[in-house]
Amino acid sequence: MIKKFSTKKIGSALLVSGALAASCFAPLAQADWKGWNVHPAGYPVTVAMESFIKEAEKATDGRVSGRVYNGAILGSQEDAIQMMQVGGIDFAEFNLGPIGASVPEVNVVSLPFIFKSVEHMHRVMDGPVGDELSKAMEKKGIISLAWYDSGSRSFYDSRKPIKTPEDMKGLKFRVMNNELYVGMVEALGGNATPMAYSEVYQSLKTGVVDGAENNWPSYDSSNHFEVAKYYSLTQHLILPETLSVSAKAWAKLSPADQKAVRKAAQDSAMLERKLWAEKVTESRQKLIDAGIEITEIKDKSAFQDAMAPVYAKAVKDNPTLAPLIEKIRNTN
Repeated sequence: MIKKFSTKKIGSALLVSGALAASCFAPLAQADWKGWNVHPAGYPVTVAMESFIKEAEKATDGRVSGRVYNGAILGSQEDAIQMMQVGGIDFAEFNLGPIGASVPEVNVVSLPFIFKSVEHMHRVMDGPVGDELSKAMEKKGIISLAWYDSGSRSFYDSRKPIKTPEDMKGLKFRVMNNELYVGMVEALGGNATPMAYSEVYQSLKTGVVDGAENNWPSYDSSNHFEVAKYYSLTQHLILPETLSVSAKAWAKLSPADQKAVRKAAQDSAMLERKLWAEKVTESRQKLIDAGIEITEIKDKSAFQDAMAPVYAKAVKDNPTLAPLIEKIRNTN
């Protein structure tokens, strides 16, 4: 017996089956990510971030796309860290220094002279210690995908060359917003002033601070050399940086897209490190040609010895740093 169906029922069935088919084959909703960046266009970090989001879009067939907002136009780094934790921005490239305020374990990389060289820092961050720090950051809503380079940081000022810790006595230095950096400068006899990066040039120019500390490319691109011509190679900090994604944005991705986005981030880190090394050489030569006064410090032992109370206080305040310090020191 052949059962007859009404035209109305057949039409309804076709609509339902069509909708189901469409849902099976429709692409996932596109994630239009907003990216925070403190640096200007053309800077190694900026180029690498733009490469990351472009490659992520390609690798996910457009399910992830976005834009990098340069020059800290979305706020200071401290603001951006908080925005990432609540999902206000989707990806960013942060210096690990200020992240220590939210993720205490990360403060281990902010200990002065903890790394033997830039190459040593790369080996540490690409290994088990980097994995531990990533897990600690994830608990606070920040998914670290790759480690970028920011070279070594040295002191510069408008008053005089710094050859020994005694030369820093009485001078006011801008530092990033982290208690460790305040302690570092004070241990060397200087006065530390936490301040947003965007405020440093004018503060140097007007004498609100006498100096600051940073790497060659930042000293160059910020034009700080125009108002602080003495650059002293203390190389007291070798700070890694992180290309990170908000945990909220990350959770919306499929496992396959997460894998693709992480791969794009790690590839961008290799690009950034290459561009960074080239930029260091370029910036140093530009600044020499501009007439800055460079002070080489072959024996840094006086600066290193002065850091003993900084380490002691850091471990007392946060005992979890002790095993991390040991692991870093034991990494060849």
